[in-house]
Amino acid sequence: MTTQTLRTPHTGTTRRPRIPSRHHAGAAFWLVAVVFLIVMAFSTVPTPLWPLYQEENGASTVSVTLAFSAYALGVLVSLFFAGHISDWHGRRRILLPAVVLEIAAAVIFSVSAELPALLAARFLGGLGVGLLTATATAFALELHSHYRPGRTSRLADAVTTTANLGGLGVGPVIAGVLAATLPRPLTTVYLIFLVLLALAAIAIAFTPETVTRHERSYRPQRVVVPRAGRARYFLLAVGAFLAFSLFGLFTSLSPKILITTLGVTSTAVTGLVSGVVFAIAVIAQLVATHVTAARQLAIGLVTLAGGYALLLVTGLGGGLAVFLAGAAVGGAGAGLVFKAAMVEARSLADASARGEVVAGMFLAAYLGMILPVLGLAVVADIAGLAAGLTGLSLVALVVIALTGWRLSRTPRR
Repeated sequence: MTTQTLRTPHTGTTRRPRIPSRHHAGAAFWLVAVVFLIVMAFSTVPTPLWPLYQEENGASTVSVTLAFSAYALGVLVSLFFAGHISDWHGRRRILLPAVVLEIAAAVIFSVSAELPALLAARFLGGLGVGLLTATATAFALELHSHYRPGRTSRLADAVTTTANLGGLGVGPVIAGVLAATLPRPLTTVYLIFLVLLALAAIAIAFTPETVTRHERSYRPQRVVVPRAGRARYFLLAVGAFLAFSLFGLFTSLSPKILITTLGVTSTAVTGLVSGVVFAIAVIAQLVATHVTAARQLAIGLVTLAGGYALLLVTGLGGGLAVFLAGAAVGGAGAGLVFKAAMVEARSLADASARGEVVAGMFLAAYLGMILPVLGLAVVADIAGLAAGLTGLSLVALVVIALTGWRLSRTPRR
């Protein structure tokens, strides 16, 4: 999950930041990347713990999915109401409150396992991630330009991509291992991350600012669909929806699927499976750096279809190996589809509207993270997780086929 901030003309009082030295900027660049990684890892810490919550408070699959979805809702709210304001208030002034929101979420997680607390903690965590994603990406790119003046942003792009999706993959792996080895995992795991987040907040307080502060009237982020490429933009948004539907599946219900359908009960294993999806997504994006967006999109859709086909086989009785293969293949496809969809969507708009176009893509992506898994959870409560996984996979395969066919007949700008 990456984004691009848009610089717009400002009016009003300005406060220029002190330009950091190359040494200071270099240290701050890596520091911001580490903070980015920690926060994104924390956002997926609950993944292998969801079955433990169900044992603890007797929550249904739908309740757990609602708690998971509260995170995506928080991200959307934050992205559209505050994700862009670091452009005029400053990166550090927004990044620090984002980390503080994550600290608040960690405190709530550590003191209660009841559903209202989970909903509140996940929503606060989503608010923090919505603030952080665009801000940390832009912050890192600007620090990199001071650190390595005259160089391309390829290193910064690779680092922010790895911190973003890589963090999402690291979170469940660490949480799964800690939960399997430490007592009271629903408290201990969050206390460990609470310390890491507190250190991250202290570190951000000492990073140099890169943006000239402007006093200007507030407005929420707008969503703009480019008129000239509206048909293709819609199809790209469907691609983002499909990619995040797979990410949502593996960060919400995959541990439950492993337990009830495949008999895997180890939190270390369930966390590792979820981590594989994001690790493969990062690798696929980095390997495809020099591949055109159109080709990435085509390859990604085919690969994503392959992942869902393997998940379909899992729902029909396939074993652990098939499910793991579906995680790896689907992760690669989702990573490529989302990256290519974002690149193509930005190319459809004029420079003055790219921020708004990207906002629309994130709207589609996070709706994809929420709606399909909610549907799967409802079916699972009625007919079982295997039936829910089968149904979701069939629908996804049909939509992928239709989207690919329409994209092949829709001209690129």
